[in-house]
Formats: sequence, C-alpha cells, structure tokens
Amino acid sequence: MIKFSPPAEMLTRSFSFHHLCADQEDGLLQSINNYRTSLNLTALTKNDNAECLAGELADQFKDQPCTNATGSNTVPGTETQFPNYPSLLAKCHLNVSNTRDGALMPACVPNLDPSLVLTNFTQTQYSGSLDDAKFTGAGIGSDGNWIVVVLTTSTPEGSFVTSKADSSDYNAANLTDKNIGLIYLLFLLMASLFLL
Repeated sequence: MIKFSPPAEMLTRSFSFHHLCADQEDGLLQSINNYRTSLNLTALTKNDNAECLAGELADQFKDQPCTNATGSNTVPGTETQFPNYPSLLAKCHLNVSNTRDGALMPACVPNLDPSLVLTNFTQTQYSGSLDDAKFTGAGIGSDGNWIVVVLTTSTPEGSFVTSKADSSDYNAANLTDKNIGLIYLLFLLMASLFLL
C-alpha cells in the first residue's frame, strides 16, 4: 500500500477531479504540473510531437499485461525493446537526433485508475525525471491499461521538433534507418535514464 504525504494526497485528489472534467492525458499533465510547481519547477508545456510518440508507444504496450515488473516497476536493463522504433518516430515525423535527450516513461495501471496513475509517475523512479528542471515539455498517450509520458527539453537534441529533412513517413524512416544500431543504443540509453 502506498502511503501518501499530504501534498501527494492533494495532487491525487486534483488528478481525480481533472479526470472527471477533461480527458485523462490533459488531467495527468495538469497534475504533473501541480507536482512540479510544488517543487518550484516550471510547468511542462504540451508537445504535440512527443504526444504523438507517446500514443504510438502506448499502442505498442497495450497488449502487455500489468505485472509487478512492467511500467514504472521495470528493472533497468529489462525494458521492452521495439524493433520498429524507427517507424514509430517516422509516424510522428521525428528522428533520433532531436529525441535523444527526452525521457520515455510508460506505466501500466489497471483501468487507468486516476488515483494510481499520478502515483506511478510521482512516487516511483520516474519522479527523478519529473523533478529534473531540464525537462520543459511533455506528451502523453494512453491505450488500454498503459499510459506513456514522453518528456522533452528545450535543447535541439530533446526538442522533438518535426524532422526538417522531409516530412514524409518514407524519408523520415530512411533517415532513422541509416543509423539503426545507434538508434537502438540511444533508445536503451533513454529508457535507462528514466529509471535513474
């Protein structure tokens, strides 16, 4: 059982209220921003490209069951790998060069219970990323029992801006496929960063 401190309990209630009034992704972003404000950090701005990637990742996770070893409970080095990661980036018109400083944080919560979703980000190893001032934006996507938060930075390497090479899916995929080994290495590195 998770014991809440008074601010965490207040934030959980805040998230429950937003869940009733808006969609769950916007409610979670508002609650995360309330959490960051309580730590004297700036609020995260919504990043549509990161939201696209979060949705694509949530779709990849949707058929995986929630266990004590998935999502925010994943042991570093055992994260799910996606061989199609380059095509997920391409669907969102992104490439690895402007996503490498981001953080990918998937969480599995049965029925996406609002009182537990926020806890899975603020009371786990993910809190280290949420507490980091270098992150300035976020995108959130969900599917089934999975919700994914993707954090962005204001640096070129973490901005999640649309690929400038060509906005077509084909060319964005080709751009990432040229360095496929590097992409997988960077994905592992990004996955391990949010587990610190």
